[in-house]
Amino acid sequence: MENYVGKRLDGRYEIMEIIGVGGMAVVYKAFDNIDHKIVAVKILKDEFLANEEFKRRFKNESKAIAVLSHQNIVKVFDVSYGDVLQYIVMEYVDGITLKEYMLQQGKIDPREAIYFLTQILRALQHAHDKGIVHRDIKPQNIMLQSDGTIKVTDFGIARFSRSETRTMTDGAIGSVHYISPEQAKGSVTSAKTDIYSVGVILYEMLTGRLPFQSDNAVSVALMQLQNEPDLPRSINPAIPVGLEQIIIRAMQKNQNDRYQSASAMLLDLDAYKKNPNIKFDYNFNSVEAELPTKTAPDYSTGKISVKQTADTEYDDVEEIGSNRGKKVTITILTAVLLALVIFAGFLISMFSSSSNKIEVPNFVNMYFEDAKEQYDDYFSLVPEFRNNPDFADGMIFAQEVPEGRRVVKGSAVTVYVAGNDVSGGIEIPDLTEYSLTVAESKLRALGFKVEIAPEYSDTLEKGSIIRTDPVTGIKAALGSTVTIYYSTDVKSFIVPRVIGMKSSEARAILDDKGLKVVIREEDNKAPKGNVISQSPIEEEVFPGDTVTLYVSTGKDPREVKIPEDLGGKMLADAQKILTDLGFTVVVEAQDSDLPKDTVISVVDAGKSVLPEKTTVTVIVSNGVSITTTEPTTEPSTTAKETTKPSTTKPVVTEPPTTTTKPVVTEPPTTTTKPLTTDPVITEAPETTAPTSFDDSEAVDSEE
Repeated sequence: MENYVGKRLDGRYEIMEIIGVGGMAVVYKAFDNIDHKIVAVKILKDEFLANEEFKRRFKNESKAIAVLSHQNIVKVFDVSYGDVLQYIVMEYVDGITLKEYMLQQGKIDPREAIYFLTQILRALQHAHDKGIVHRDIKPQNIMLQSDGTIKVTDFGIARFSRSETRTMTDGAIGSVHYISPEQAKGSVTSAKTDIYSVGVILYEMLTGRLPFQSDNAVSVALMQLQNEPDLPRSINPAIPVGLEQIIIRAMQKNQNDRYQSASAMLLDLDAYKKNPNIKFDYNFNSVEAELPTKTAPDYSTGKISVKQTADTEYDDVEEIGSNRGKKVTITILTAVLLALVIFAGFLISMFSSSSNKIEVPNFVNMYFEDAKEQYDDYFSLVPEFRNNPDFADGMIFAQEVPEGRRVVKGSAVTVYVAGNDVSGGIEIPDLTEYSLTVAESKLRALGFKVEIAPEYSDTLEKGSIIRTDPVTGIKAALGSTVTIYYSTDVKSFIVPRVIGMKSSEARAILDDKGLKVVIREEDNKAPKGNVISQSPIEEEVFPGDTVTLYVSTGKDPREVKIPEDLGGKMLADAQKILTDLGFTVVVEAQDSDLPKDTVISVVDAGKSVLPEKTTVTVIVSNGVSITTTEPTTEPSTTAKETTKPSTTKPVVTEPPTTTTKPVVTEPPTTTTKPLTTDPVITEAPETTAPTSFDDSEAVDSEE
């Protein structure tokens, strides 16, 4: 894995440091030289550049985020699909993961948990409305900022539900502790897959532990398929009943028994917030279809399974205890058989893939347009419209080909849809007499996607519905978006642009508008204290909204410290480290007892400088000892070798034994005088070869 710290991508993004390492990519903190702001750059690892599957998944992530624009989803600014480098430039989130926060806190207070979960669900509803299923929702992929804002990230295995809904054939994807049962068995995924994962997160936040735990991933996956976790209240009795019921519904094994959308789950959370003592009357259709249950699910038994109310009809505790051993045995046998069935199904799917046959899923309780979007690549759905007061208009209440039957891919499947033919659209009702929650629920029941927006009114009561877009009486297609505008007594305004101002001036302007201001410092070459960016900027806001100002520290983020730990390294290694950081390197040799080309020191080590403007001097050993020299047979050479060190190291002025041996046969005056009286030798060492020494000059000076 190449380290890009200190490098500049496409002449724009200067990589500052590594802030995260994932399975297929590395995330760096970087500085955008054009927009002058801090960003996060996610770079695909080098080893995956030749792997088409990883490249496809990496592109999926960029495509997924690019179509999303929500305050609780990490924004994408730029993408690059080069042959040697692929990266995504995203919003830099300064915070910790939700998982880290959960580990710090242990159990999280219900009010705080709901605050976090509401933001996650809003982000997911936005993604689902765009046809994107995340498929890897887990607290490790959720960032938590210091002000409590949630940011959902890592859409690396997201799929566009319109074209790709089935998991990869080589196994379930996602973190096994948070994956849904359909992912565990490699079945079709949908928006309800993300709902299951959200339920697991809420379970973990409130109880302080995961619903399923084991030493290996396979065991956890099997538990997701067949086991029911302990009820949250059996672990933490302080959890309200209504909140426990919300978890139970989100974590149902059958997709049709879960919340059908993130908005539906938000509605129940909103109802709980208004009345913490609420108890929901849930009806799990798949269970009732199999087992005619007369009583409501009993949530006091310690398990989530709704089927207990149908097959457990004991009148006393003793009878329950006497049957416990049988149930344990049956559970173990069931687990073994299920594992064998899954394995057999995997083998069958491998060997029967050439037949191009696929299983028909359960379409009942799905809106026809949703089913058509999700399964259009697999089946040709033919609608038959019938009046059915028990189902909302546009909802499938029966299907001609039963669930589980294998048919050739692309086969026509007739489904029976409640209501009249809605191909021409459904009329939008008058909602002005309803509350906001009820109005949203009615529109979603009709098959519309809903967005909510405030609008100032000085005549209507706060929270009243003003209008819809499209307006009442207009027919709109199933699955299209209807915006509900509700009244507020506060006028919205455009947040002013304060970039370039001093932070004190900017804060005063925003305070005067009634906005909350959060200051975050970032390294930037702009003057210290100046605002370098803001969020939001020139967007519609209301008094009380939060504006984050990013203020310069005055320190150029491009500055890099000259490494301090290069001493003892070989010259080639040190040069590579310095040039990779962008420095120009100059080498100076010096006598040393260290091996040749070993780094002795680096000038200005530890100093912070701009690499492109700095030349770093590296002092290396030339392999010549600072205390002794090798003797030679030529007197002139000896003179040069012995006098050279005297210019740099005082120790050479001491009479070493090697300076007298070669000149024993010479007159004593000629061997000692140049060593002690010649002033030229003490100023600078000779660098020419020994043959350039003029013997005649030495004789003249002697005379």
